[in-house]
Amino acid sequence: MGGRRIIRIIYEDNHLLVVEKPVNVLTQGDITGDEDLLTILKEDIKKRYNKPGNVYLGLVHRLDRPVGGVMVFAKTSKAASRLSDQIRTGSFEKSYLAVIYGTPDCLKGRLEHYLIKDNRMNKVYVVDNAEKGGKKAILEYEVLKSKGNMSLVKINLLTGRPHQIRVQFATMGYPLYGDQKYNAGLSRAGEQLALWSYVVRLIHPVKKEKMAFQSNPPETYPWNVFNFLF
Repeated sequence: MGGRRIIRIIYEDNHLLVVEKPVNVLTQGDITGDEDLLTILKEDIKKRYNKPGNVYLGLVHRLDRPVGGVMVFAKTSKAASRLSDQIRTGSFEKSYLAVIYGTPDCLKGRLEHYLIKDNRMNKVYVVDNAEKGGKKAILEYEVLKSKGNMSLVKINLLTGRPHQIRVQFATMGYPLYGDQKYNAGLSRAGEQLALWSYVVRLIHPVKKEKMAFQSNPPETYPWNVFNFLF
């Protein structure tokens, strides 16, 4: 694949491009000027299909920079619009895997909080539901396995708030491994955030078929502690 980095393509047709986002790569460009996935993929499409001019690639959802895994792009504006509608109505489903410190008392549960983002600090906080600007954040989780002082958790994200999974679990006292921003003193510098976009389910924007795309996390620590997945 072209560009400065190899990106694994999970699925591609005339309407969709589904890839495995590498960790620590921006979803789209920002003020840092660092390479970003959207630009890499546009350059690759341009090269592979010998397309003149600008390439359209619609960004319908995002992953935080340290998060890897399944990411879906739209290759037409019609597909982008229809996928955005699915996100609004909840038929675009996102499941994640995370390694957390500790084991929740309830091995299956639902977390609901109100979150507010401080854009200047790029940090999200839990607030009282009456506080101005708080947006409801909901997820469902299941503990798949615990070992030592860590647990592997599967998460179904029901809302898409910034840093939602990281903030909600940290608030409950089970911060994510490697989270430098929300892990109160447990993470060391250089540790990789253990959060992975595992499965995305959607309805094909043209064929109207239900589709599911999966990507397993890397066989590195701490994922390999729970190696029954690989």
